[in-house]
Amino acid sequence: MKKSLHPTYYSSAKVVCACGNSFTTGSTREEIHVEICSACHPFYTGKQKLVDTAGRVEKFQKRMKQAETSVKLHISKKHKLTKKAEAKAAKKVEK
Repeated sequence: MKKSLHPTYYSSAKVVCACGNSFTTGSTREEIHVEICSACHPFYTGKQKLVDTAGRVEKFQKRMKQAETSVKLHISKKHKLTKKAEAKAAKKVEK
């Protein structure tokens, strides 16, 4: 078996999560940085948490905001048209 072929194994590799939790495990890397661990994962904690993958949450929120504004715009246009129709009807009644 060749000695230089295999990577070095660290029996006390430190794993650091984005939530601040850290623990040790065995790995070929000395330090590992992760986004989600068992202390903050929704499956283990039972709490709902938005896990953003490639900005999907922001994209969804942007689309929802845009949909709300388009609905408001549609309602305001409809309101303007009804006001115009009412004004025309009022003018016909006056004549």
